[in-house]
Amino acid sequence: GKLVRCTAGGIFDVAVDLRVDSPTFGQWFGLELSADNKRQLYVPVGFAHGFATLSDVAEVQYKQTGYYTPAAEGAIAWNDPQLAINWPIANPILSKRDQCQPSLPSLIWLYECSPARRYRGGSQL
Repeated sequence: GKLVRCTAGGIFDVAVDLRVDSPTFGQWFGLELSADNKRQLYVPVGFAHGFATLSDVAEVQYKQTGYYTPAAEGAIAWNDPQLAINWPIANPILSKRDQCQPSLPSLIWLYECSPARRYRGGSQL
């Protein structure tokens, strides 16, 4: 998991439950984190995390329970209609990486059909 805070500017921070066996699978929670409100959000293991910057400049800090592993990183389309995240920005400026991510149903299909999942047990999202 990770603990997230914003120490300069502001962000709208979102966590999405990706635990396929969870009763809250596919549900999201979001709130504004800012230097002014000093709120923090804990994102548990098995959740996706993303944010939209609400100010010209924002500084976001994480405290993680493990080391960063680029190979374990994944993403979901920010505007996935199944998730229906109520982003406070209508037309965000997206990185090239964030412009072409799969929907949650596509991601689950890929996960369920992966050889690692079928033959080695895989790991839960």
